[in-house]
Amino acid sequence: YMSQAKHAEARELMYNGALLFFSYNQQNSAADLSMLVLESLEKSGDKVDDETLEHLAKLFSLMDPNSPERVAFVSRAIKWSSGGSGKLGHPKLHQLLALTLWKEQNYSESRYHFLHSSDGEGCAQMLVEYSSARGFHGEVDMFVAQAVLQFLCLKNKTSALVVFTTYTQKHPSIEKGPPFVQPLLNFLWFLLLAVDGGKLTVFTVLCEQYQPSLKRDPMYNEYLDRIGQLFFGVPPKQSSSYGGLLGNLLNSLMGSGEEEEGEEAQEDSSPIELD
Repeated sequence: YMSQAKHAEARELMYNGALLFFSYNQQNSAADLSMLVLESLEKSGDKVDDETLEHLAKLFSLMDPNSPERVAFVSRAIKWSSGGSGKLGHPKLHQLLALTLWKEQNYSESRYHFLHSSDGEGCAQMLVEYSSARGFHGEVDMFVAQAVLQFLCLKNKTSALVVFTTYTQKHPSIEKGPPFVQPLLNFLWFLLLAVDGGKLTVFTVLCEQYQPSLKRDPMYNEYLDRIGQLFFGVPPKQSSSYGGLLGNLLNSLMGSGEEEEGEEAQEDSSPIELD
């Protein structure tokens, strides 16, 4: 089939063969066939469609979670699914992978894939379970804070709002709000409103007022620096007399550093680790 360029027929044969091997727990042979399915997709140049993504996610779900083949398979599948456009892979594939990993209680990997999907609701429900199963009671607000800030860093305002609303409504340890008992949750609520307004003064005052809560995780100010650039026109970090996030915000409010915006602002500032 492959030599005759009948890619669809070849894929169907290999996909069904892989499922058969998996059903008899022949992991190595099944993984080999799964890789051949991907090879066929790469060679055929076929467009990404839902059925193919579901097939790839099915093969992934049947692989041994600890096998090196699974890691190779998933990175290659994500690369193919991006179709050369987005380097991060297709959101639908990320969602399907996230759901599989959630079932396996691999919460941190699941969270990574949810971030690159558009499924804010699924992400929130997984985080409620993650926080209840593995987190300390005093950290319930931190689980959602990281997700909201990371979604905003990825310019995904909609999912940031959905994950926040769903998580705060469904988490058994969070009293109904807003306003909330936890200051960090109030900060996120105000931040999501501020992002829609786009006013730098509001953003600056927010970050200033909630510094004690934001100091709980050193990454928060990194994320907020990026959010400031994306939604409030803050220029990328410069060495300032004040230093840190607040210094950068105060500098932009006072208009310093605007001459240098030119080329620097065009470039994406250093990528933030979202694992």
